[in-house]
Amino acid sequence: MVTRGVVFVHSAPAAVCPHVEWAIAGVIGDRVSLSWTPQPAQPGTLRAEVSWKGDAGTGGKLATALRAWPMVRFEVTEDASAGSDGERICHLPERGIWRTAVSANGDVMIGEDQLRSILDKATSLDGLRHDLGRALGIDLDEELEPFRRAGDGTPVTWLHQVG
Repeated sequence: MVTRGVVFVHSAPAAVCPHVEWAIAGVIGDRVSLSWTPQPAQPGTLRAEVSWKGDAGTGGKLATALRAWPMVRFEVTEDASAGSDGERICHLPERGIWRTAVSANGDVMIGEDQLRSILDKATSLDGLRHDLGRALGIDLDEELEPFRRAGDGTPVTWLHQVG
């Protein structure tokens, strides 16, 4: 099944930018040249966005390729397709990867077993709120929001997976 998504490189040191392009190209199977702009939320770094089209699972492959550089802050989305949920994968330096399924409208979906586990471990209402917030990615969204806003109006490149 063919789907599409977006890679948001929220911040990367300039020296790493060519490696990010090579990593994306390795997954997409075609040359990649991103439009890098300064990231005002973290001076001295650059940001870029690229929309992609490819097979279901491409988002996960892109995130795996990009996590080779732990200093890169990125977010990969993959739209839902026939037989596959969408997903959102984030990487923040010093935090690692956060991955979740998303619905067709982009809402985070928390599975029944995950909810049961959160409820079973809860010892207080504050603890329950905290664990539900982590499952929803609220803390990640709060940290990423200044980087997202800094990219308003940034040009987006389109890529199509080959092969």
